[in-house]
Amino acid sequence: MKINWINKIKNRKKEDEQIILAEDTCLSVRNVSMSFSGLKVVTDVSFDIKEGEIFGLIGPNGAGKTTLFNCITQFYKPDNGSIFFRNNKNETINLINFPTHKIIRHGLVRTFQNVELIGDLSVIENVMVGAHIKYKYDFWGCLFGFSGAKKEEKRIEEEAEGVLKFIGLDDIKNQPVSSQPYGILKKIELARALMCDPKLIILDEPAAGMNEAETRELMNMIKIIRDEYKTTILLVEHDMKLVMGICDRICAISFGEVIAIGTPSQIKNNIKVQEAYLGVTK
Repeated sequence: MKINWINKIKNRKKEDEQIILAEDTCLSVRNVSMSFSGLKVVTDVSFDIKEGEIFGLIGPNGAGKTTLFNCITQFYKPDNGSIFFRNNKNETINLINFPTHKIIRHGLVRTFQNVELIGDLSVIENVMVGAHIKYKYDFWGCLFGFSGAKKEEKRIEEEAEGVLKFIGLDDIKNQPVSSQPYGILKKIELARALMCDPKLIILDEPAAGMNEAETRELMNMIKIIRDEYKTTILLVEHDMKLVMGICDRICAISFGEVIAIGTPSQIKNNIKVQEAYLGVTK
C-alpha cells in the first residue's frame, strides 16, 4: 500500500512538470471532483481564470460552490483533478501538492463569508496580522525587542497605514475592531488580504449582510483593488447584481457540475442557468 501511494505521488509530480499554463492564465481548475461518504458534491469541474480578471462562481444553494472553493484553497484535498496556479514568482504549481498553510506564501489569499477578525485588537493591528508571512524575525526576536525586529514592525505598520488609507479607513486605524459596523469589518478584512501581496484573491460572499449602498461601494472597491494592485479576483457570491456588475466572466454550477461559462450577458441569457439559478422554467 505504501509503495503504491509513493508511486502515485511520483506520477502526479511527473504530470505536473509537463503542464504549462497559457501566459494569460492565473488559475486552472482541471477535472476536479470531490465526494463525502460516497456522495459526489463536485463532479469533473474545469475552468480557467485569466490574469487580472474578475471571475465569478455562482450556483444555487447546495451546488458545490463552497466545496470547490475549499478545494482551491486546499481546505479540502479533492478526490481527482488538478489545480494549477501561476504564483507570485511566475512559477506554475499544482496547489494540491501543498498544505493549506503554505498556499498564502504563493500569493493566493482568501477572505471569509463570516468575518474572521480579532475583536480585541485595533483596526491597524488586525491589518498588520495579514503581513505575518513577511516578518523576517522569529518569535524570540520580537519577544526580546531586538532593534531589527522593531524596525521590521515599524515597516509593517507603515505599510498597513498605507493600505488603510487606500481602503479609506485610516481615520479609524486605532479604534478597536469590536466597535465597528459590519460593512467596515468587511473592508478591514479586505485590507488584511492586501497585506499579503496577493496574486489571486478569493472572496467568499463579500456582500453577505451588506445593504444596497454598502454593496455598491464594495463593487467599486473590488474593481479598484484589481486595477491598483494588479491582482486577479475569484468571486463566490449570491448577489446577482454584484456578480453581473463587476465580473468579466462567470462560471455557473449546479449539482456539482459546470452548466455554463461566459460573460455576464451570456450567463444571464443562458437557459440552463435561468432554470437552475434564476428560477426560470421553460
